[in-house]
Amino acid sequence: MLRHDRVVVLAGLFTVIVLAWLYLLFGAGIEMEEMDMGGGQMMLMSPPWTVGYAVLIFFMWAIMMMAMMLPSVTPAILLAIALLRGKGTSILLPIGLFVTGYLVTWFGFSLGATFLQWGLDQAGFLSANMSIGGVIAGLLLIAAGLYQWSPFKQACLVQCRSPSEHLVRYWRQGPMIAGARHGLFCLGCCWMLMALLFVGGLMNILWIAGLALFVLFEKVLPVGPRFCRVSGIALMASGAFVLLR
Repeated sequence: MLRHDRVVVLAGLFTVIVLAWLYLLFGAGIEMEEMDMGGGQMMLMSPPWTVGYAVLIFFMWAIMMMAMMLPSVTPAILLAIALLRGKGTSILLPIGLFVTGYLVTWFGFSLGATFLQWGLDQAGFLSANMSIGGVIAGLLLIAAGLYQWSPFKQACLVQCRSPSEHLVRYWRQGPMIAGARHGLFCLGCCWMLMALLFVGGLMNILWIAGLALFVLFEKVLPVGPRFCRVSGIALMASGAFVLLR
């Protein structure tokens, strides 16, 4: 039963990840509006902010977080499956609750990101592909690079890479609580990297995929902690280059 349930969990996880990436690849349901600039030139514009558009942006962020974060949380899910070994019952419900708790944390981040995007758009800082540039982009890159070296980032990264202790501790409070706690550590580890989505553009699928690989390398590869610090230097250098340019 355990072997069968593990296959079902991993197959379901893989399916959700693929569907999330396809959703982003095909534009996340956002249709850009064309504005005639005269002389036969057309410029793409974001739709005006309405309640319906805000809900669409929230779903874009939520599904983007699923696409980017679920691959890197797979080791923690396998560890949670191992905790249930020998229980003699189906693991589908507790693992489903664990993943739900994890995603609820990132859905909360998605709600905050939606409000931030609305504020940046209203202030005129976002371009047509939902990105920021100039001085703000340079400062954001430098801030992300500095955060890579911060003790808080390092502590969260350690918990994300080796979640066994806190999973065992909080599993007694329920799988959903354990998933939410693990999500908080991942949020503390990756929120500045997610903010860089505004630098490359929220409609830039290659930039989104690059950041997802960035997160996966940090959390899974043996050289993850070293990669974290080296990437911090690279981010600060990139930010300085943007400011100087």
